[in-house]
Amino acid sequence: MTTSPLTRRRLLTGSLAATAAAAVPAPAVAMLSGMVPRWPEAAPVIGTLGRYTARHEDTLLDVARRFGLGYTEMVAANRGVDPWLPGEGTELVLPTAHLLPDADREGLVLNLADQRVYRFRDGVAVASHPVGIGRQGWSTPTGRTEIVAKTKNPVWRPPESIREENPDLPKVVPAGDDNPLGHYKLDLGWPTYLFHGTNMPWGIGRRVSHGCVRLYPEDIARFFDQVAVGTPVQVVDQPAKLGWVGGTLLLEVHPNQEQASQLARTGSFDPAVVSDLPGRVVAHAQARDATIDWPTVDRVMHERRGIPEPVARPERRS
Repeated sequence: MTTSPLTRRRLLTGSLAATAAAAVPAPAVAMLSGMVPRWPEAAPVIGTLGRYTARHEDTLLDVARRFGLGYTEMVAANRGVDPWLPGEGTELVLPTAHLLPDADREGLVLNLADQRVYRFRDGVAVASHPVGIGRQGWSTPTGRTEIVAKTKNPVWRPPESIREENPDLPKVVPAGDDNPLGHYKLDLGWPTYLFHGTNMPWGIGRRVSHGCVRLYPEDIARFFDQVAVGTPVQVVDQPAKLGWVGGTLLLEVHPNQEQASQLARTGSFDPAVVSDLPGRVVAHAQARDATIDWPTVDRVMHERRGIPEPVARPERRS
């Protein structure tokens, strides 16, 4: 069964006000667009920025899933666009370029702030998937663990804490299309925490789970085959990411977890600073004797569009 954009709006939020904002700055689009076919192997970035012209029937949910994106990152990159009725012919930014989190480049790295999991092989990022994470009161923990088990077509036994919240839940949910775990799950070394599929793909890129990590059905199927038991997992929470790419220092800032919840509910969020960001920018710039564009640093931090933008370049020597 298919549903119209307006029906999905009522199902998920009732209404969602879009907020007007400036378009994504041209330098970021030009630098990260498909004009750059391949990054150097050691570059701390995966993917390239894209654009898409909306069709009459599109919602941002549809476009996000089509291009391997989550809901919040799609809304953050396209502020001022109605997520439920963007309108035929509307030019959308696809935030499909991501700086890598500051973490060991091995196994899986989950960044709660950008709501993505990164998969590494031999020190190189080979894939990145959008995820749904724990909501307020059921936050996904940070730290180190590993994959300890894998199950295809899992049965779900809701914990008592979840059944207390929703007494109508059965004690056992059999495998199948109606199972909230989807068709695959991978257990973490932390008891009750999983990577799994979902029967509600509209929740990807949102804080909606009870702490587990959800992937789109098509993503979890590949993920299940490619991730082995024993794979190390790091979970971090890094709203601001920095990296030198092609002689330019890029900064990418996402809404923090509370802002992400606000953005999903209302289309806007309360401003917040990243307290350690100035020191980190200075440290990166000093390492290459670079000049910092502080107005851009400040703007990127406050807008939090999740798009890498140039903020420093080495000084030219005469």
